[in-house]
Amino acid sequence: MAMKVEVVAPSARWPEEFRREAARIAAALGDQLVEIHHIGSTAVPGLAAKPIIDILPVVRDIEAVDAKNPAFEALGYECMGEFGIPGRRYFRRGGDRRTHQVHVFGQASQADILRHLAVRDYLRAHVDAAAAYARLKIALAAQFPFDIEAYCDGKDAFVRQLERDALAWYRGQGGRAAGPGC
Repeated sequence: MAMKVEVVAPSARWPEEFRREAARIAAALGDQLVEIHHIGSTAVPGLAAKPIIDILPVVRDIEAVDAKNPAFEALGYECMGEFGIPGRRYFRRGGDRRTHQVHVFGQASQADILRHLAVRDYLRAHVDAAAAYARLKIALAAQFPFDIEAYCDGKDAFVRQLERDALAWYRGQGGRAAGPGC
């Protein structure tokens, strides 16, 4: 059975779910971990989202993360390697009922790290953009309830523009994103 595309109302539990899982991931990564961030729609208060907690750990050496695969598997994660983004290690938990996604980047991947944090912080600061994004996601989930590819394709142009706007805004702020763990 295909994974159901479900966009739900925001939950006050998402920040705590992030904190709890971030502690488990921090233990798995050990001294490789530099900082860890809650990203994606569940990191934006008031934003409708697929109920999947996205986590972005930043590590000293991305290659060293491969040796941590058994620790992630012990936490219930599938280890997916780069999964389409060079310099990333992607882990997911929950199968067709995915609950968590972990996007690990090395410190050297500043552009990827910045892109994720800028979008999160832009949506936190721009309620109109967050509301437009929520409307789009809700409409696409209704239109493509069992077609995650079509759902993602439908968001693509909006997300690309959102990333451009967020990066321009972030740079205009002097490069100040929220701190680690936010």
